[in-house]
Amino acid sequence: MHHSRLVGFVIDCQGGDLEQATHFWARALGKEVKTPEPESPTYRELKTAPDEPVLLLQQVDHPSRVHLDIETDDVEAEATRLEGLGAKRIAKVQTWWVMEAPTGHRFCVVRPQRPETLASRGNVW
Repeated sequence: MHHSRLVGFVIDCQGGDLEQATHFWARALGKEVKTPEPESPTYRELKTAPDEPVLLLQQVDHPSRVHLDIETDDVEAEATRLEGLGAKRIAKVQTWWVMEAPTGHRFCVVRPQRPETLASRGNVW
């Protein structure tokens, strides 16, 4: 048995200036920018309330797009479950899987981002 749920949206930004993109989206969405994590220089996070999705910006090499993250307390079990629904694994990155839905949309299966709500609000599989 494991839990999973939609946790956030990631705005993939191809090339360009990540700081400029972050400030645009912060102003566009009325959010403040969290202090960047030194160990994650290609990511920026906007401050959101506990009941809102996480909003990340990510500097990428592929074309700009938005993808969603599914958080889970068992990344391998959730990736396997989603494969059973027709998704396929694209790449393992650090601790998460980049996957592709049968529709061609990319998404990630990640470790808990908001563990305090995963068990109480997540789906049980």
